[in-house]
Amino acid sequence: MLDKHGIARRIAQELQDGWYVNLGIGIPTLIANYIPEGISVEFQSENGILGMGPFPTEAEVDADLINAGKQTITAMPGASIFDSATSFAMIRGKHIQLTVLGAMEVADNGDIANWKIPGKMVKGMGGAMDLVASADNIIVAMMHTNKRGKSKLLRNCTLPLTGVKCVKKIVTNLAVLDVTDQGFKLLERAPGVSVEDIENATEGRLIIDGDIPEMNI
Repeated sequence: MLDKHGIARRIAQELQDGWYVNLGIGIPTLIANYIPEGISVEFQSENGILGMGPFPTEAEVDADLINAGKQTITAMPGASIFDSATSFAMIRGKHIQLTVLGAMEVADNGDIANWKIPGKMVKGMGGAMDLVASADNIIVAMMHTNKRGKSKLLRNCTLPLTGVKCVKKIVTNLAVLDVTDQGFKLLERAPGVSVEDIENATEGRLIIDGDIPEMNI
């Protein structure tokens, strides 16, 4: 199965030349380190930067340059820094071709829960609500199961929803799946992972059509 960096590398294969891409907190931020050769993309963070680069080396760290998760980042040549109002105008105006988010749960109809666990203190919704309401192309990067081994790909989400019927694709440590009207459609499996492993780890409806190839990462 994949680690977090493997998930990021696989999602990076979905990038297309010239796209503007928003990277959410957690695993999605790693994608900036794995841009395929021959393409140029602009990464946006909702706290107000367009042209976000990979994570800095120790010598490159600038404590004033951070992403929405308060991690230090680098800025590519020509990057722009602006206020949150401008950033969310980009998002609400549908100027972002791809949004990659982490999630605690995803339902097999595309519902996503990624901002709150009841009873636990959170700082707030952040940009997630605007992103899921405005984006037409959302990929979720997540672990297939929680720390107790229970599925996070469900028939129905149990946690407070962030968005309804908005997720298009999911990449986990076990598989790549499309979200369809009939449920999760299995597209690829992680190296060394069997279809049976994925079936056992998926609570939601799972569509298996023919031979399922291994990911090429």
